[in-house]
Order: sequence, then structure tokens, then C-alpha cells
Amino acid sequence: MKISEERLDEIIENIPKKSVIVVGDVMLDEYLIGTVERISPEAPIPVVDLQKQMFRLGGAANVAFNLATLGTKTILIGVIGDDTSGRIFKNELVKKGISPEYLIVDKNRHTTRKTRVIAHNQQVVRIDRETRNPIDEKEELALLEMFDKLVDNVDGIIISDYFKGVITEKVAQGIVERGKKRGKFVSVDPKEKHFQYFKGVSIITPNQKEAGLIVGEKLVSDDDVYEAGKRILNMLGSGAVLIKRGEKGMTLFENSGTITNLPTVAREVYDVTGAGDTVIAVLTAASVAGANLKESALISNYAAGIIVGQLGTAAVTIDQLKEAILN
Repeated sequence: MKISEERLDEIIENIPKKSVIVVGDVMLDEYLIGTVERISPEAPIPVVDLQKQMFRLGGAANVAFNLATLGTKTILIGVIGDDTSGRIFKNELVKKGISPEYLIVDKNRHTTRKTRVIAHNQQVVRIDRETRNPIDEKEELALLEMFDKLVDNVDGIIISDYFKGVITEKVAQGIVERGKKRGKFVSVDPKEKHFQYFKGVSIITPNQKEAGLIVGEKLVSDDDVYEAGKRILNMLGSGAVLIKRGEKGMTLFENSGTITNLPTVAREVYDVTGAGDTVIAVLTAASVAGANLKESALISNYAAGIIVGQLGTAAVTIDQLKEAILN
């Protein structure tokens, strides 16, 4: 499948004119980068001499970052803790041009922070600090009230579920119902345990492992994937299912019965962190900008191919997309 330069320009020119709400589990990604030249005398472990510390937006915040990088007006709704990680997170949002105005601060939660220690381009260890309990009823209501005030003025909605407690049944179904009622494009990057919350969405984007867990079997062959995609479509009554298949690219299932395979276009795979965030952000931005689902999936496939060649969570620009697709 290909797209002409004229058609691509038409879609891309509309992307900055559109707006999208992202709701989900936000994270702060920390990278501690250094070198290893010795083993600790205390235990048989490497000693990393720290040379650089970086912070990146993760989870739903990385989805928002990808949208903002494309020029889409982006609103992020999530929950953070009243802690140092939360303050760093808000500062990183502002640096990326995303308002922290719609974040709920919960004094009883930790802001999710994932610290990756990297030496000589290899990850040595990851340390997670987080609260995974579901948000309470008061926070659910506050989040939905905030969403109600914003939804009429946006073109699309993304639910980014990392199973960290923000996407409860009440939140998920409330957002989906409100979005559908207003005729908004609603896309979901799901966790398999919550998939039943997302009936009737415009598109859902599980990876192959998640799709297998949804249907209750391991997906090995292409036929397994095709059968799973059709079953998920029927189970949810959604407009489409996009199964992300790693080195095999992606497969799009539309409720018309059409199945479209999109082979990977990645030239080099360095780090797959955040690739799914990029896919759903670009897919949604293109869809609300007038692309059909095949065109949106194609464009997001190229975006993923760019991202996996970079370290950590990142975002693609319009110019990078155009160059990758047309060259």
C-alpha cells in the first residue's frame, strides 16, 4: 500500500488544525547513562560511572508529546503524586509545550517513575517507583467532570491504558460513551485485562501478545493473528482493530471485513520503548485530519519505524514522516 505526496500533504496540512485529548496513566522516564570499567567488590555486579541523567515523558504523556510534536493541539488528563517526580514531570510537560493544568494531584500516590540505568548502550537494570491501585471514586468523578468540560472542543480522544490505576471501568466507559455520543474519533491503546471496557470505540491497538491474551490463546502464525483480529472486532463492536506485530509490522482489521498487512519499515531497531505510544498518536492525528484508517495505519507504521531507531521515548516530526514515507 502506498500514499501519494499530494494526498500525504493534504492530511499533514490538517494535523495542526486539530485537537486531541489524551487520558491515561502518565509516567516519568529517567535515564542514568554511564560506563562500566569495574566490578563491585561488594557483590558480582557492574559499577556504573554516571555521566548523564535524562528525563523523558512516558506512558500517556509520551502519547501527548507525540501529538504535540506533530503540531496537534494536545490536552493531557492524568493523575500524579504530590512528590519530586510529579514536580519534575510537570516541568518536562511545560518544556514540551503541554499544559499540566489538567493533572489531578493525589497526595496518596507516587508519580510513576521508571529509572533505567544504561551502560555502553545496554540497559543494566530498571527501577520502578509507582502506585498501581485504582484511583478512588472522588478522583474518577473529578476526571470525568474535567473531560466533560473539554470534549466538545476537540476532534479526537485517546485512552492510553498502562494498568497503573487511572483507567478504571467507570473512567473508561464514561469517556467512551461521552465520545461516541458526540461523534468523536476514540482510539485506545489497551491493556488486555481492561479490553471489555472499550466496546464500540473507533479503533483499538493491542500488540500481538495482548491480542492473544484477549482471545485466550498464543498467536503464533499469521492465521492465528487474522482469527484473533476478527474475534476482537466482534467482541468489541469497534470500528477497527490494529494489531502491532513487532518485526512483522502491523495488521489492520476493519469492520467492513477488510484486512490490511503493513510490513515493518524500520531500518534499525535500537529501542522499542514508546513505539506503541507513537503509533496511536500518529494514527489518531492522521484520522482526525481526514485520513481513512488504511492511510492512518500506514502513516503510523512509518512513524514507528523511525522511533525504534532512537533511545527511549521520543516523537517524530512532520518532516521526518514525509521523508520516510516518500523516499
